[in-house]
This record gives sequence, structure tokens and C-alpha cells, in this order.
Amino acid sequence: MANCFCFFFLTVVVQVCFAQEEHDISVRNLKPKDTCRGLPGLPGRDGRDGRDAGLMGSPGKRGPRGPRGPRGQPGKSTDGTGGVVYTRWGRKTCPNKNKTTKLYSGVMAGSRFNHAGGGSNYLCLPMNPIFEKFGPGNQGSSYIYGTEYEIYSAQKKMFPNSNIHDHDAPCAVCHTESRASHVMIPARNVCPSGWTLEYKGYLMSAHHGHKGRTQYICVDGKPETTFGSHVNKDGALLYFIEGHCGSLPCPPYVQGYELTCVVCTK
Repeated sequence: MANCFCFFFLTVVVQVCFAQEEHDISVRNLKPKDTCRGLPGLPGRDGRDGRDAGLMGSPGKRGPRGPRGPRGQPGKSTDGTGGVVYTRWGRKTCPNKNKTTKLYSGVMAGSRFNHAGGGSNYLCLPMNPIFEKFGPGNQGSSYIYGTEYEIYSAQKKMFPNSNIHDHDAPCAVCHTESRASHVMIPARNVCPSGWTLEYKGYLMSAHHGHKGRTQYICVDGKPETTFGSHVNKDGALLYFIEGHCGSLPCPPYVQGYELTCVVCTK
């Protein structure tokens, strides 16, 4: 029994020694890459890898405003849609000195002076109307008439042609492509600085005692008449506009003075 125990103990010691020797040999034979390592850490930054590019500092103080640059050249329309359109009342043509094109010419028209209804503005009707469907004869709806000058007594000297009373007034619709705005200025016959004078004349409208109201328009200071229209047929009428003091400040306005006007573009 004692011999068996000694043999068993000796066998265990030998196995332990051989196992330790094998472990030492295997450790000595391991290469550096086979040794146990932990997980790799994050790479360091030296401030040049761009990962801080999205971080912005606080804005600095605003610098002084720089000098204003030179004014550029006016733009030009390339598609034919630019410019401005206006009506030249009392003339058959458009000013040719301002590079203005006539779209059409015709006769002034509006509601009859003693009608209570109808339109309240003057129109420039072309001389080549195009009709489509129509009902023959008057239907009693609304009418449009030609427009006559009404010039009396001392006012005959207002226009170069003093013999235009009861004559029909012509008109022309004009287009200027190089300018984009237009304005009619009452009681003035000169344009503001930087604006182009298209024409000047006198402010006119229907009579104050008539039923039909009209707009105020600027009639050219050198008016023409429609050929063969000297017969008094009434219709729509044109009268000079006179200042009337009261709520209208006088001065600068004067009782009974006819008001001028000017049409300007820019």
C-alpha cells in the first residue's frame, strides 16, 4: 500500500515538471506579435487633421463701410419686353428725338358730355378697328363718342392754332424701350432732374357742369386736329382746367389760371 502511494506521488510530480517546462519553452518561442494586447486606443490629434474645422469662434467687430463704387451703365432689354408706353393726347405722332416708337395713332374718344353713365376715361381709338361678332343697330347699352376741343374767348391764345374749337382731337400711343417709367405731372411744364421730357401742354378734362366725369389728361401744347372734323357734333369734350382758390392754396395757385402739364420718362 505504501509503495503504491509513493509511485502515484512520483508520477504527479513528473507530470507537473514536464508541463512547466513545456510552458516555459512555448513562452520563449512566442514572437512579439503573438503576445496578448488590449483594444487599440483613439489616435491622437495635432490640430491639423481638420476635425475642428466646424467649430467657429465668435465674430469679430464689423469693419467700416467701403467707398461707393461708380454707377453702372443702364441695362438694356434683350427680349423686347422692356420700356414704357404712354399716350400723347392731341397729336398724331410720337416724339422722334427721344427714340420713341409709335405703336398706333387714332382719335380721342369717351362718353358723351351729357350722359350720366358710361366710361369715365378717355381712350385712344385706332383708325383700323377689327370687329368680330356684333348685334346690328343700337342696343341702348353704352356708347363711345369722338372728342372735341372746346376753346372759348381768351383761351384761344393758349394754343398756336387758335382755330381748333369744335375740332376732333387725335392721339398717338408711344413706346420708349430705353426707359422704364413714366409720369404725368400736373401744373408743371418741366421734368425732374434725370428724366426725359416726352411732351408738355395743358391739363384738360370734361366740363365741371356736365354729367359725365372724365380723367384729367395732358394735351399736347401744339395740338393737331382730325382732318375734316370742324363740324360741331359734340360727344366727349375737352376743356382747360382752371385753378379755383379755397381749399386749393393760393398762392402758389392763382384763381382762373389754366394749369400746365408735362409727361416725363426715365
